Amino acid sequence: MAFAITQTCCNDATCVSVCPVNCIHPTPEERAFGSTEMLHIDPRSCIDCGACADACPVDAVLPLDRLTGGQREYARINAAYFEQDLPEGAESPARPGPNLHAWGAPSFDRVLPSDFGPLRVAIVGTGPAGMYAARDLLLHTRAEVTLVDRLPAAGGLVRYGVAPDHPATKKVGESFARFLTHPRARTYLGLDVGTHVTAEELAAHHDAVIYAVGAAADRRLGIPGEDLPGSVSATTFVAWYNAHPEVAADAVDLSCGRVVVVGNGNVALDVARILVSDPRTLAGTGIAGHALAELRRGKVREVVLLGRRGPEHAAYTGPELLALKHLPGVDLLVDDHDPRTGAAIDAAGPEDKAAVLRGVARETVDWSLPPGAAGGRRRIVFRFHSSPVAVRGDEGTRAVRVTGGTAEPEIPAGLVLRAVGCRGVAPAGLPFDEATGTVPHERGRVTGRPGTYVVGWIKRGPSGGIGANRACAAETVGSLLSDAVAGTLPAPAGGPRAFRRLVRRRRR
Repeated sequence: MAFAITQTCCNDATCVSVCPVNCIHPTPEERAFGSTEMLHIDPRSCIDCGACADACPVDAVLPLDRLTGGQREYARINAAYFEQDLPEGAESPARPGPNLHAWGAPSFDRVLPSDFGPLRVAIVGTGPAGMYAARDLLLHTRAEVTLVDRLPAAGGLVRYGVAPDHPATKKVGESFARFLTHPRARTYLGLDVGTHVTAEELAAHHDAVIYAVGAAADRRLGIPGEDLPGSVSATTFVAWYNAHPEVAADAVDLSCGRVVVVGNGNVALDVARILVSDPRTLAGTGIAGHALAELRRGKVREVVLLGRRGPEHAAYTGPELLALKHLPGVDLLVDDHDPRTGAAIDAAGPEDKAAVLRGVARETVDWSLPPGAAGGRRRIVFRFHSSPVAVRGDEGTRAVRVTGGTAEPEIPAGLVLRAVGCRGVAPAGLPFDEATGTVPHERGRVTGRPGTYVVGWIKRGPSGGIGANRACAAETVGSLLSDAVAGTLPAPAGGPRAFRRLVRRRRR
């Protein structure tokens, strides 16, 4: 029985490196790698060895005979990928390459541990980007690694940004956790660079410093009423249900019947799904206790997802939307206020994400009616070709005026969540490009700062999921090791003991 890759695929391609028959595509050598929403297993070539399932850090690889409910669609999705014409430069699955392919552990441009002396590297941030970098250093060099995070718990977005009903995705944190206690690693949690220690002090005690601080700021809508009570960023909402220490337990009020989510990326789908899920199904997850209590007493019956473009250009991935279609007790509806929406869905090809909405009910919604579906069921409404113009209310959010149709209708709502993206914040002591929200760099080397590097979203902007950080980290670590071989890393003035003493003094 062959295997299939399912919704939680993280695209880090660990499965590719262990497959003995090269049946998983696209591989990192193929041009399509990084542009597809997930990887796929060719059912004609799979030999049912299970190596990919054992290696997958997010439990996304399952035998076909174990697929249940909506998961069964992934058998078709995997097979369909190999029935289409692959992008230029991709290897044809009908003519598989050699069983032993080159992709596996990063080579770092043929740099060997013997090519340079002992290294002490600090990594600021313990999310996926930082931990991929730590893994490469600890497994493939003799470097000592100092892991620093301003929060009291490690994990970054894996800990505080993944929805609690996606435990398989959170599982990738387990594969990183072993490096927090590695014999050559020392971890400092609750230590903020810029508050407790300066960037200069951190650099003075290490040969190199890698910043993996992500993109912590929300993008704003820039519309009237955006700062009214009840208008909240989706980032805050996600942090709230994940018990982020910097978000208060009472930060979200769910006493309204309808919530408007501005945006239609995967984060927007996450918050919509949590809002309409049965709290009883969430009780067995890692959701924060205060969030579960608020969901239980809340009155939300309907979530409206606003997308300024059509369904063919939606930012969410097909697998996440597909999972939403199988949410128990929840109806999906497409607001048919704009004829372009239905036309795009009807014209979509089998592999287009708009095609996932084929079969979903369509109607022009009358916003004067009470929220929710008939029979007391909850529902999610997709409204494409529509943007918010203003948030209305006196002392709190009461409605959202939106574009679309012959007028600018108002959608009554007591909570508005903006899920329109995020951007980086300038790390203390580093150069910063305000236009892109990133630190200027060349292959991870921070411009004008020898020995300082970046990885993840602060390096490339908020793009790509967990797996994208693997190649990103390999590039940055490769640059660092090349600089070590070339002898261009600044010599540290202090050692590990001096740094520990410094940290103890500053934390008092």
